Amino acid sequence: MGTPKKIKKKQTPETQFHSSLTLCSKHKDLPSAISLYESAVSQKTHFNHHHFNTLLYLCSNSVSDPSLKQLALDNGFRVFDQMLSIGTLPNEATITAVARLAAAKGDGDYAFGLVKGMDKYNVLPRLRTCDPALFCFCEKLEAEKAYEVEEHMGMVGVSLEEPEIAALLKVSAETGNGERVYGYLHKLRNVVRCIGESTAKIIEDWFLGGVACELGEVNWDSGGVKEAVLRNGGGWHGQGWIGKGVWDVRRANADMSSSQCCSCGERLVCVDIDCGETQRFAESVAALAMEREVKSNFSEFQDWLDKHVEYEAIVDGANIGLYQQNFADGGFSLSQLDAVVKELYNKSGEKWPLVVMHNRRFRGLVENPSHRKLIEEWMDKGILYATPSGSNDDWYWLYAAVKLKCLLVTNDEMRDHIFELLGSSFFLKWKDRHQVRYTFVKGNLKLQMPPPYSSVIQESEIGSWHVPVADDSCQEPARTWLCITRPSVSKASGEVSHNLETSQNGGVCRNLESPDSCAAEFASHNEKTTVVTGKRKERSPSPSQLNLSSA
Repeated sequence: MGTPKKIKKKQTPETQFHSSLTLCSKHKDLPSAISLYESAVSQKTHFNHHHFNTLLYLCSNSVSDPSLKQLALDNGFRVFDQMLSIGTLPNEATITAVARLAAAKGDGDYAFGLVKGMDKYNVLPRLRTCDPALFCFCEKLEAEKAYEVEEHMGMVGVSLEEPEIAALLKVSAETGNGERVYGYLHKLRNVVRCIGESTAKIIEDWFLGGVACELGEVNWDSGGVKEAVLRNGGGWHGQGWIGKGVWDVRRANADMSSSQCCSCGERLVCVDIDCGETQRFAESVAALAMEREVKSNFSEFQDWLDKHVEYEAIVDGANIGLYQQNFADGGFSLSQLDAVVKELYNKSGEKWPLVVMHNRRFRGLVENPSHRKLIEEWMDKGILYATPSGSNDDWYWLYAAVKLKCLLVTNDEMRDHIFELLGSSFFLKWKDRHQVRYTFVKGNLKLQMPPPYSSVIQESEIGSWHVPVADDSCQEPARTWLCITRPSVSKASGEVSHNLETSQNGGVCRNLESPDSCAAEFASHNEKTTVVTGKRKERSPSPSQLNLSSA
């Protein structure tokens, strides 16, 4: 006798509604979802939190379609009102959806009111929750209201990203608020390394406008500006607009060999974290390591490192030994690691680097007769530090590189959760100046040293700006930079003046030939130009410039 078939249970109205609504959401079918909603309301179907949020999601996502916008607005607010009337509390997703509906209707005040009222629901906003009100105010040139949204975001711990800063920068520029524009340029510098093309256009339009020409101090404190640049770690002073007069806005490349802008000749600099930041960074790495490691083990390493401060490069042994070893006979390549050690030794004036590797890896190498001799040589020369069993060697090589202010040789992108604890903006700045990457092409090693200048927004001591623009390659020297200078200030300061003719499209010069031709052009210009006054005060060289030249 066969197994009797299970009798399919009859679906309740709520179950049928849930299934059908899920299908509408999957296909982004707003009209069918509204029809389904109307039917459920007439049948007095019970709605739960998920049902309301699904309907609001469909409505908020449909406002960009002109044929559906009115349907979405009419029913979106109706759904939200019903949700509140039956006592269903909104969550962050609910508020975000309704804020988007309000912004689509041009009602930034309503959208912002929702965000400000989230505390009564014990809900915290996210960036996406605040965006509708912020962008709505910016688009309507209601600058003061946009600034109020930004202030509230700061109070609730929501950080701005490039789109938000760009919107605030644009509304400030269009309403002629030069002080705000200056502040947002620096916020942009803190948040992104290379700006998008749309942000670049906003910046170009501002500097080519009439208001920008009138702003600035004619008699600025040059000594105070220099001190501020050094105090900030280089690359910016934050003392306000310098000089007056028209701005010259060009697009150009930078010459890697001289670190000079191929348009104005000004030298781009290395932007590093300052001494105080370095100390705090090292302390934070140590504190996090001790939370996750055996405290006595890491303390022992700290004591050892304090007595061995001569290293100028730290090597992530496992990362190099395991590079490209994912094949059948692959293992730990000591020859690759040895090649890196010798290359660093030769390029540093015969100073050995410090190789950090886990004790388990170290024991495996020592127990291999073909490797033992080299490992013993390294131990005798103080090249190798084996981290204790059960430890994470990442903490050790990172702490050593930060503490000793030296180079770190690794291809590790440092995106793991342990590195996220250190803060992205701060950490990225440090990586840019201290990480050395490498490749082995047919067994031949090539070290990729940190660039001689930082690809970040830079403000010079004479008030000029250099802004890197993101592109497909995102690599120097092919990268495009906005070169923004005041010829009157450059002339007064005795700096090299522009040598390229302004193009007919509002003064934006597209100087985008190959890096080689760009460098040659600048060299040719230098033969004809004499610098009148003294050079700017040089910053301390980066670790890569002390003894390790580019491979």
